[in-house]
Amino acid sequence: MRITMVGTGYVGLVTGTCFANTGNDVICLDIDPRKIEKLNRGESPIYEPGLDDLIHRNARAGRLTFTTDKQKAYESAEVVFLCVGTPSDEVGRADLQYVLAAAADLGKAMTLAPGATGGDAEERRRKIIVVKSTVPVGTNTKVRATIAQHTDKPFFMASNPEFLKEGAAINDFMKPDRVVIGVDDESAGGRLSALYEPFVRNGHPIHVMDIASAEMVKYASNAMLATKISFINEIACLCEAYGANIDEVRRGMCADARIGHQFLYPGLGYGGSCFPKDVLACIGMGIEAEHPATLLKAVHEVNQAQRQAFIQKIVAHFEGRLSGRKIAVWGIAFKPGTDDVREAPAVTIMKHLLDAGATVTAHDPVAHETCRQIKGVGDRISYADNMYDTLDGADALIVCTDWDEFKNPNFDVIRQRMAEPVIFDGRNLYKISMMYDERFVYHSVGRASIWPASVKA
Repeated sequence: MRITMVGTGYVGLVTGTCFANTGNDVICLDIDPRKIEKLNRGESPIYEPGLDDLIHRNARAGRLTFTTDKQKAYESAEVVFLCVGTPSDEVGRADLQYVLAAAADLGKAMTLAPGATGGDAEERRRKIIVVKSTVPVGTNTKVRATIAQHTDKPFFMASNPEFLKEGAAINDFMKPDRVVIGVDDESAGGRLSALYEPFVRNGHPIHVMDIASAEMVKYASNAMLATKISFINEIACLCEAYGANIDEVRRGMCADARIGHQFLYPGLGYGGSCFPKDVLACIGMGIEAEHPATLLKAVHEVNQAQRQAFIQKIVAHFEGRLSGRKIAVWGIAFKPGTDDVREAPAVTIMKHLLDAGATVTAHDPVAHETCRQIKGVGDRISYADNMYDTLDGADALIVCTDWDEFKNPNFDVIRQRMAEPVIFDGRNLYKISMMYDERFVYHSVGRASIWPASVKA
């Protein structure tokens, strides 16, 4: 098929590249000439393992091209995927200005796809406009109306929510658990199902449904996962209050097959571009519908409170005197495998430390550049290319992201280079017994803090 992806952000670029890799002709359209120039040089604007190689391979084969030319991108496309940003306001309402602007551009450039005419062939020439951005229920109706204001050409609408985990997006797309397609026309559903058929030969399903239900699936899925994270963090807080160990509680609880273990890891809470935004969007939809999303409001509040509770551990340890302290931070990205620092707990923690007068030196395997773009934080901290170089003279080490390289460090080196052997572990990477033996003051999540009788070598 001839496919156009509108937007070369995370979703558009990964989706377009994977479609090209199965033999489709894909044009990726973006209004930012710098991104297109970068892509045409063979440089990806995002960090995602495996993506660079796929881009190079398919660009060399001529199946994947990049442009700012809207007319060129739209005129021959059979399927157009809208993958532009939908940022949220403070109460969760999605800003649809970019989606609707793209819809207006598309309407002005609307043509029938090249091919035969008459009968069924005429219907197959109708473009399918697919909203892949995560949008509130009812957005497809608004997109349809916007396009129709600018064209009398017939077209189909569809919703196709994405389920890509940053750091594992290529595998998620190539081997999806499920594909969700929302349509209001059977033939459009068949064409989109055929497009996805190469990716579901593992037997996993393609769910074709109405558009409104498909729009809701993504929000319901992410809200459920976010709820699990906030749930286990709330239990972790209770464990600390009553002297229980969240590791043991989790082990006993997750052995129940009805519960399972996925997303039930205590820590600093969820971040990134999906969970915070989608939970807030569900809250916002509840406000609009005058049906408050009470549970999800609590999920969001617990998540934000988790960061503040961890910050208070740091403040309490230093008896409120953070000014002049040197703090080392391992991990900036909201999770391993990505350079995404949107809503990252590390950013919240570092901002508090800086505002309290501490100095911060941080290391992350890939997120230094994205962090530098955050005003008020990224331009106020120091960066170390080696994780151990953050430690010289540090009064404490804070672990914020569970990158593999942080899981089995040399504790002798850590102790020797720090001014004080103090670790705040926001991801519970280390065993309490081991930290006691290594003579560290150690604070984690949902477990008792340890203060060895002597922490000096």
